[in-house]
Amino acid sequence: MIDEHQQKLTHYLAAFIEELVGNGVDEVVISPGSRSTPLALLFAHHSGVNTYINVDERSAAFFALGVAKAKNKPVAILCTSGTAAANYYPAIIEARYAKVPLIVLTADRPHELREVGAPQAIDQLDLYGKHVKWTVDMALPENSPSMLEYARSSASRGIGLSLGEPKGPVHFNFPFREPLIPDLKNVSYSTGSQVKRVLHGERSLSASVSQELQGILGNNERGLIICGPGLNSDSIDSIISFSEQFGFPIVADPLSQMRSGSHSKAHIIDTYDTFLKIDEVKESLHPEIVIRFGAMPVSKPLMLFLKSLSDIPYWIVSPGEEWQDPISKGTEYIYCDEGLFCQSMINEASRDGSDKWINHWKNVNHSTKELLLKGHQLWDEGMAVSGLVQHLPEKSNVFVSNSMPIRDIDTFFFSNIRSIGIHANRGANGIDGVVSTALGMSTCSDSMYLLIGDLAFFHDLNGLLVGKKYKLNMTIVVLNNNGGGIFSYLPQASEGEYFEDLFGTPMDLDFSHAARLYEAGYFRVESEEEFHRAVSEAQHRNGLKIIEVMTNREENVANHRNLWNFVSREMVKKFKGDVH
Repeated sequence: MIDEHQQKLTHYLAAFIEELVGNGVDEVVISPGSRSTPLALLFAHHSGVNTYINVDERSAAFFALGVAKAKNKPVAILCTSGTAAANYYPAIIEARYAKVPLIVLTADRPHELREVGAPQAIDQLDLYGKHVKWTVDMALPENSPSMLEYARSSASRGIGLSLGEPKGPVHFNFPFREPLIPDLKNVSYSTGSQVKRVLHGERSLSASVSQELQGILGNNERGLIICGPGLNSDSIDSIISFSEQFGFPIVADPLSQMRSGSHSKAHIIDTYDTFLKIDEVKESLHPEIVIRFGAMPVSKPLMLFLKSLSDIPYWIVSPGEEWQDPISKGTEYIYCDEGLFCQSMINEASRDGSDKWINHWKNVNHSTKELLLKGHQLWDEGMAVSGLVQHLPEKSNVFVSNSMPIRDIDTFFFSNIRSIGIHANRGANGIDGVVSTALGMSTCSDSMYLLIGDLAFFHDLNGLLVGKKYKLNMTIVVLNNNGGGIFSYLPQASEGEYFEDLFGTPMDLDFSHAARLYEAGYFRVESEEEFHRAVSEAQHRNGLKIIEVMTNREENVANHRNLWNFVSREMVKKFKGDVH
């Protein structure tokens, strides 16, 4: 005799899962727990679903974030009730601001066990607040035709919302009564059922708006294109064509994916973070119009430069209706697919660009790059970044931690013809979950690297467990300056009495012990020669590899500032007095 409760549980959840799979959600990261048993077993039983097990919910959510980033598609995460669900929160926040689709599945106690002191029962309704695009407290399982349709419709609705611009996470909260075991012997995934799909088209400009914008564009010869994180990679060629048509330089953040690849780099500007520190140089670079694609770039000198501009058109082009203008300079917010916007402007173009303007930017960029290479002679974290970039093979991916690593990448990752992806968690810019996110991305990359500082590495050290469990290949370069290196560049560094305790926070850790714990290859390096040897050797090994680069915070700060001062002096000599 088939148990009625078990039959309801099985059919209801099977319908939900089949709808997820039919809409392309075929990866789920599961953290063990009792209340989530029905979904966990049915996911594992489905031949079309790839499951990962991660015992720490915080790490699991960031790992799923990495998989979703790499595959550019929704990934599901599943956990039990209580504080397990709360541990998802940091990754959900990152997914929301980074526009990454996550399907968050939390198990819960049934309604009669809520707010009555039942164990492992917290208020999970609206748990993630505005950081999810949609949240639903699912009905208790039933197997009537209308309830099976409800399960399917809820799944497709959630996926559709997660993929709508701007993309982001959605939350399904599932209350379950005991017993929790579904009938795996008689489960039927209704593959013949019609899947409900939500299809999203690309937004284009109307003819009247296109003509209006073209009129503004035609009156401004000195334009500047800004390409930031989160740029749609399918738009790169169109942005390049737009730049070439109008003679506008492209200031390309490393996370825009425009500094590397087979596309033309003729108009790519990649040393702006250095030369925009120099007043005498940037005076000659003031544009008449700015057009930004993607989020605001990492560079603070660029941000200050843009903030100093006044009374010029400043366009922010985005496929989703969001207000991404931290410096409040936008004059037009253009909600349109980036590629279609560029094609529309090109089609309406009435003039060619100014060679004088683009050539001046290119000359400044070229001279700065030469000086950076000439002046960077001492072993430090910047040289480690440069050395890593030299070794990266074709089709490599580098995940970069926040704080100093992403800033050193901004300075020392120059344009090149190799296909190298640069990635980071720049939604909320935190240092949590970096290891786990990178490992999630490594599931889709044969050549994966992580560039990270010692604090961020320690913060997510247990993320290495999933790498060990699934034998993932990733080379981790840990820049160990024994503390929070970025604070040494900030005003807090002047507070000598309190600086080390409150900001420097030295940990005095030797990560060789972590390497042994997680069965990773380990290299400790203290020189440029040792670093190159370690990277070369790591490329011939499988699994996790940790290259611990021992650096000194004070020396690193001094080297960086000396390099910037050298470039500044030489650039002033070369360009002072130029009028363009």
